[in-house]
Parts: sequence; structure tokens; C-alpha cells
Amino acid sequence: MKTVAQLLKLKDLKNQEVHTIAPHQMVLEALMIMAAKNVGALPVVAHGEVVGIISERDYARKLVLKGRSSVGTPVSDIMVKEVITVDTHQSVETCMGIMSNKRLRHLPVVENGKLLGLLSIGDLVKEAIAEQAELIKQLEQYIRGE
Repeated sequence: MKTVAQLLKLKDLKNQEVHTIAPHQMVLEALMIMAAKNVGALPVVAHGEVVGIISERDYARKLVLKGRSSVGTPVSDIMVKEVITVDTHQSVETCMGIMSNKRLRHLPVVENGKLLGLLSIGDLVKEAIAEQAELIKQLEQYIRGE
């Protein structure tokens, strides 16, 4: 299986950019960025370091269901503070295991303290399907003696 570094290079140019937000910004700003960029989560970055992650799920469960306002609530109030990250050397398979076991949909990629990318479960599933399709093709060619 490919490594995270290889997978990040394969992503479309528009999907390689990582959109972030600061912990002091309001949840409404995070929602506006997520909607504009068509993403489901944003790493929360302070002083160049990932300090959290906020997702649409956090908004729904920690704000809407509790009757709080997205206008006056800072991201730091509802973000997940214990962020699980991976480095570029991890395999796609390892990342899928982490995401499945921890029930995550987004996984920040950090190398030497610097945020390099954000993987979604969709990115990983797409790659796994592509690799399986290639393996099937190779096995069919082997069976046919090609």
C-alpha cells in the first residue's frame, strides 16, 4: 500500500491545500470556511501548531443540540483537543485502521510539527479501491498467462 506522502501527492491540486482556523475564531467562521471549501473539518492551528480539529459533527453535537450560538462561540469551546495525527511515512492501511478504531473521519498529517495535509476517510477508501482494482487486474492477467 502507498504511504501518506504518496497519497498526498496524488490528491488534486485544489484538494492539497489545507484550510485551517484559529482557536479564537468563532464557530460561524469555521462553518463558513467549511461550506465555501466543501470540507467537513478544519484543523485548528495556533502559532503554527495543530491544537485541535473542528468538524461538522462537533458543531451539530456540541453546539446545535445544546442550543448554543455559532456567532458567539469560539472554535476552542467545541473543537476536539486531543488530535490524533499521522506522519508521511504511515501507510494507507495503517491510517484506515486508526480511523476505524478511533471512529475518525479526518486525520491531519504532521511532519516535524508542521501541518502538511488532511486525509479524509474518503481519500483512504478511494485509494484502497484503486489498489484492489489494480491487484485484480494483475491476477486476471496472470490467470490468462499474459
